[in-house]
Amino acid sequence: MKKPGALASALRSSGAAVAASKPDVADEAEALAPSHAAEDRQPSRVGTKAITVHFPEEVRRQLKAMAGEQGRDVADMVAEGLNLLFAKYRKAELAPRKLNK
Repeated sequence: MKKPGALASALRSSGAAVAASKPDVADEAEALAPSHAAEDRQPSRVGTKAITVHFPEEVRRQLKAMAGEQGRDVADMVAEGLNLLFAKYRKAELAPRKLNK
């Protein structure tokens, strides 16, 4: 539980009644959050980390449209793009790709 602040201490020392503090919202959220242990994850996500980036909505729309035209998913299109970037800078092309079936 969180320590009382300076104001609460000052009020107590003056003889005023101080209501019990509520638990911190962050503590409650942490207690209610699901565990992220490896055994709780989808098998396809074990050993991976999310890479989150933000772009304008038009970029997302165009990427999804291109993936649909190619019959691929967005993750595979992004992996292709990352591998092209890695190659440009003479780095190993590490992004795993799905094979088209």
